[in-house]
Amino acid sequence: MLDDTDMRILEELTKNSRITMKELGEKVHLTGQAAASRVAKLEENGMIEGYTIKISQVKLGYYIHAFINIFIVNSTRHQHYLSFIKTQEKYVINNYKISGDGCYILECKFPSNELLDQFLVNLNEHANYKLSIVINK
Repeated sequence: MLDDTDMRILEELTKNSRITMKELGEKVHLTGQAAASRVAKLEENGMIEGYTIKISQVKLGYYIHAFINIFIVNSTRHQHYLSFIKTQEKYVINNYKISGDGCYILECKFPSNELLDQFLVNLNEHANYKLSIVINK
């Protein structure tokens, strides 16, 4: 079970995983060495699985952020859909298998409406879908 200090450490690392252990310690009222020890223990116990960066898709030229609910009526078509998605890595951010309304939710990015439209035409050969465009985050 995590104590309050561990939770605060996780919160701070979520905000900035590049923070120095000295700065982290100051924020959670520990020495830098004690903070580093706590972080190492969180890593060893699997609470921290890894560190990552947040990329600005807009600055990379991907102006359209879309969520696409995928509906596959015939259960034998799932593999065709999954094979298609693997060929679309430059557009697909995440492909979540879900329960409830639909079979998957695709999170995608596109540089233009034309490329989104072409993606949807190709997708429709493998599955039905419902498109939602992100307006603001």
